[in-house]
Amino acid sequence: MSLSLVLNAHLDDISTKIRSKPVPWEGYQRAELVTSEELALIKKVDRQPRAKVESIHLSDGQTYALLYLRLLKKLQRVDTMQCLLVLIADALLDHDERIPLFARAAQSDSDLPYAPLLRTLEAQDDFVQLKSAQILTVLLSSESTPLQHQHLQPFLKVLSSLVQSQSQNKRDVAVQCLESLLARPECRRAVWAIPGILAGFVEILRHKPGPQMSYQVIFCIWLLSFEQDVAEQINKKYDIIPLLITVAQAAVKEKVIRVIIATFSNLITKAPSDNLPAMLVAQLLPFSKNLSTRKWSDEDILEDVQYVRDELERNFESLTTYDEYMSELASGHLSWTPVHESDAFWRENASRLNDRDYEQLKTLIGLLGSDDPVVLAVAVHDLGQYVKHYERGKRIITDLGGKARAMELMTHPDPDVRYHALLSVQELVSHPWSAV
Repeated sequence: MSLSLVLNAHLDDISTKIRSKPVPWEGYQRAELVTSEELALIKKVDRQPRAKVESIHLSDGQTYALLYLRLLKKLQRVDTMQCLLVLIADALLDHDERIPLFARAAQSDSDLPYAPLLRTLEAQDDFVQLKSAQILTVLLSSESTPLQHQHLQPFLKVLSSLVQSQSQNKRDVAVQCLESLLARPECRRAVWAIPGILAGFVEILRHKPGPQMSYQVIFCIWLLSFEQDVAEQINKKYDIIPLLITVAQAAVKEKVIRVIIATFSNLITKAPSDNLPAMLVAQLLPFSKNLSTRKWSDEDILEDVQYVRDELERNFESLTTYDEYMSELASGHLSWTPVHESDAFWRENASRLNDRDYEQLKTLIGLLGSDDPVVLAVAVHDLGQYVKHYERGKRIITDLGGKARAMELMTHPDPDVRYHALLSVQELVSHPWSAV
């Protein structure tokens, strides 16, 4: 993996300034922190023209890879760590063949190359932290064997923090690092086990970033969707399907739509029963029909669009009206679809909300805590319909906490919520008590 795959203009600007800053190497020698041999070697490359340093790396690369890592291990002043990280990054930039030189440092010291870089990753200085992340990504992504837990886990925890940061540069570097690491199956499984990373991705997309950041975040999600556990659970945990549809509908870059449709294709292939109902509720079918009529420069997009559309159509044809309602309920995105206001639907299906120990009814009552006024209005309306068409429903709703919540919604700021809460409470208090 090339260092150029994790780029950030802010880091490049600071690196340029660091290359010209003096470091007290002689003072380190007097303090016996640096040997005379190490001093002689570092002075040959310190603040020297790029061409000269390249020549030295070309002739003596292994010596210098070991030197930089050893010095990084024992020197902890911020300016010195900055200098050494820039020297390492410069040695690796456009020279993938030098990555093994740093990996082979483990033969001289088992702490190398990772222990010093994982320590600097925890530094308070932003540049030191982000430059360490950049270098660690290059080294870890290039390993030929599965990554060791003690190297990967602390790195991912820091990336989780960075991807949730308010700093644009931290988010930018973290997403690029993850984009590279997630090509590895062991990294996908480890990332899935750290909820903060997915939560960070979702938060970034909700704030409508630019096309490049949108693409990179969704590329990470696409890579994760190759894992069975992820495909089965990602929408339940993060409500990712409606979010990706929203991003795709607003996207101006073809590559953003391409990676979203590829993600949907994976989710359908890996876990159809977990994802197709939510996709139908989120209106992916009409959107996919629209996409199939467009002209694309990449033929793979059309192939994925047609696959997604065909699977959605096949699933849609087999759905009963109650299946549709359950899918909408499970998604949490209630809206005024025809079933909610159909007396025939409620006469036929109200009692089915009691199945599996009132599972669907409990889900409906849970939605009375939504922040979305439309969801609230529809949910409290449905509660009234359930009571109206299931004679023993009043006691069940009361026992499950639904009546108290419906009464609270009578004072909600939204007039539509207040109106439907009032109608439902009337149903709740007007029906006579019956034994369950």
